[in-house]
Amino acid sequence: MADASILVIDDEIGMRNFLTKILEPRCKLVEQAGSAAQAEALLDKRHFDLVILDNVMPRKSGLAWIAEQRRVGFYADAIMITAYADLETVIEAMRAGVSDFVLKPFRSNQILTAVARVLDRKNLRRENYLLRHELLAEASNARGKLVGTSPALEEVRAMLGKLSALPTPVLFTGESGTGKELAARTLHTMSDRGERPFVAVNCASIPPDRIAEELFGAIGADGRPRDGLLRHADGGTLFFDEVAQMPEPLQVALLRVLEDHRVRPVGAERELPLDLRFLFATNDDLDRLVAEGKFRADLYHRINVVGIRMPSLRDRADDIVELATLFMMKFSQSMGKSELALDEETLLKLRLYDWPGNVRELRNLVERSVILGQFPEEFRGAGEITGARAVEDLDLVVQRHILHMLDRCGGNRAETARRLGVSRKTIDRKLAAWAID
Repeated sequence: MADASILVIDDEIGMRNFLTKILEPRCKLVEQAGSAAQAEALLDKRHFDLVILDNVMPRKSGLAWIAEQRRVGFYADAIMITAYADLETVIEAMRAGVSDFVLKPFRSNQILTAVARVLDRKNLRRENYLLRHELLAEASNARGKLVGTSPALEEVRAMLGKLSALPTPVLFTGESGTGKELAARTLHTMSDRGERPFVAVNCASIPPDRIAEELFGAIGADGRPRDGLLRHADGGTLFFDEVAQMPEPLQVALLRVLEDHRVRPVGAERELPLDLRFLFATNDDLDRLVAEGKFRADLYHRINVVGIRMPSLRDRADDIVELATLFMMKFSQSMGKSELALDEETLLKLRLYDWPGNVRELRNLVERSVILGQFPEEFRGAGEITGARAVEDLDLVVQRHILHMLDRCGGNRAETARRLGVSRKTIDRKLAAWAID
C-alpha cells in the first residue's frame, strides 16, 4: 500500500476528504475528483493503481463511467462505494472490471481492508504474469553472476558500477554466448531498481503479429484492458535481447516510448506513463544494419547512449578455470553424479580452444561431459601417461597456447601476458627457453 497511487472520485466533498484523510498517511499519492470530467483529466495526466468511486454520481453512474473508461484505456483497479449491491449490480460491476465493493455506511478499517486486498491481488497477478513469462522464455538460464577476474571482465564490472545509479539506456554488444543478458541483470541488481521486476524480451521469439500487444497491452474484444510487458515491468528494467530482429513498426513505437516515457495500448485512446529503465543487446553489427536501411538510425542513436562490449571467452581465457570448476560443481550436484577431474592438461586444452560459442559453449560442454562421465577426447588429460613424457606433453600444450595467444595479439607480448593473466617476464622467459625471438 505504501507505493500505491489512489484516485478518490465522489461528488460529496465530505466523503472525499474522509477517504483522503484515511489513505494519505498510508499511500504514496492520493488525489481527489468531484466529477467524472475532473477524474478523466487526472487520468489523462498520470496512471493510478486504484480508483475508489461512488456509484451514484451526477448524470452518470459509477459503473457506466468505468465501463466507458475501460474502452478508451482505463487500467486501474476499482473499488465501488454503494448503498445497494443487488445481484444485477454485482454482475454489471464484474463485467466492468470492478475489483471490490464497500457498502455504506462503512468504517475506516473496512475501506483500508478493501484497498489492501485489491492491491495484494493486483501484485499477485503481476508476479504470476512475470513468472510465466520468465518460464516460457527460459530466462532462468541467465541467472547467476558474472564469474571471472580477468582484466577484460573487470573493465565490464567497472562500467556497470558507473552506470548503476543512472537511468541511461545501455546497449550490450558482443558475440553470442558472452553473457549479455547476465550483465544486464547484474546492472539491474546493482541499481536502485534491484528489488523491482527485470523483464527480458527476446525480439526474435515473439511472432511479429503479436509483439505489439505483448509489449504494449491491448483493449480486448470484450472491452477489458490487458496490460503488456512494459506495464508489468513498470518501476523496474526492461531488457530487449536481439534488438536487431525488431520489426520496423515496433521500432517506431519503441522510439516514441523512449522519448515520451508513455505507452499507448493497442486499441486504447489514452496513453499510460512508464517508469522504466531500458537495456538492449545484440550480436549483430547495428552500424551496418543502419547503413543498409534495416534498422532505424534514430532508434539506434537513442538506445546506444552507452555501449558495453562483452568480451569473448578467448579474450578472457584466464577465467576458464573458474568457470569450468563452477559448472562442474553445479551439474554434478544437480544430476547426482561424480565430478570429473579437471587436471592441468584438461584445463590447458580448455584454455587453448577458441570457443566460438563462448561461455554458453563451455557450459554445454561441461554439462554434456558430466552426463557422459568423461570429457571429449580432444579435452581429456593424459591419464595413463606419467613421468617425463607427461611433463613433456604438458609443456607442448603450454607452448602451443602461448604462441596461439601471441599470434592473436599480433606479437604484442605485454597484451599476451595481460590476456593470459601472467607477467610479461613469464612470457619473455618462456619464449627465450623455446629460442623464439
